[in-house]
Amino acid sequence: MTGPYHHGEREAQRRAGLREEAEVSGRAIRDTVPPVAASFLAEQRTLVVGAADDRGDVWATVLTGPAGFLRVPNERDLLVAARPAPDDPLAPVLRGPAHLGMLAIEAATRRRMRMNGTAHPRKDGLLVRLDQVVANCPKYIQKRTPPAADAEPPPAPPFEVRRTDRLDPEQQRFLSGADTFFVATADGHGRADASHRGGNPGFLRVLSPTRLRWPDYPGNAMFLTLGNLLLNPRAGLVVPDYATGATLHLTGTAEVLWDAGTVEGAGPAGTGRLVEFSVTGVVRLPGTLPAGWTPPVASRFNPPVPPVPRDGGRGAA
Repeated sequence: MTGPYHHGEREAQRRAGLREEAEVSGRAIRDTVPPVAASFLAEQRTLVVGAADDRGDVWATVLTGPAGFLRVPNERDLLVAARPAPDDPLAPVLRGPAHLGMLAIEAATRRRMRMNGTAHPRKDGLLVRLDQVVANCPKYIQKRTPPAADAEPPPAPPFEVRRTDRLDPEQQRFLSGADTFFVATADGHGRADASHRGGNPGFLRVLSPTRLRWPDYPGNAMFLTLGNLLLNPRAGLVVPDYATGATLHLTGTAEVLWDAGTVEGAGPAGTGRLVEFSVTGVVRLPGTLPAGWTPPVASRFNPPVPPVPRDGGRGAA
């Protein structure tokens, strides 16, 4: 590590030509939770979590609870009063110590907070010893509000949890219309990170049952996600269905295409960078989130989505 960044992050910053901007942004990376952030966490009802399993595959999920299920007993610890459902890919991981990437996001106000640390299981959830705390900007977050905490959930349709290695047609259609997903990565030592990706529907492009692509939009120049991918290509996605409360979990490997102009049919990506994701595992879980969120209000920062080319964007990289 050099300052707040590891070698992969610094290399990503160099490739993007944003080293100076990254040095400025790096001042926002700390290892303690300030009081204003502790108050924010105490109000949240969801927490995105990412980690590597015992095979090295990286997964992401969402933990939920009533306001107060996240607590900061001191400036270096986070208490999480929730555990993954038994069928969740991260359920076995969180039965023991694990390094987690975490993201608390409040879509209604477009606020988010990123945290990384080592989790230890407790009877009522997790104790996470934090080593990185990062405040992020509101870019690309679609504004939406969850149902009231005491709202009666709509009846859930019959749902069979299945694990596969590819996306079925219904899952492909769902992803093609998504405006939000979360991506988990890990460095060469398994230290995980979780991040938000958002855009207009269609920004996440389905190229085949085992291949996805999305643009890397301009951000804070830290490159915590792309820096990890330079050291370890494994990644995990979780895509929420805000209408039903289900979540779609994917694991696989990701490659950064630093010059999108070389990709046939890629269209403008805002930064000239794309990420291609090869799917190796798929799990869809019911009831992860409260169902019935309000319709989204798109972020004013979302770039336009180029039309899908005749070949579906499947041009060779």
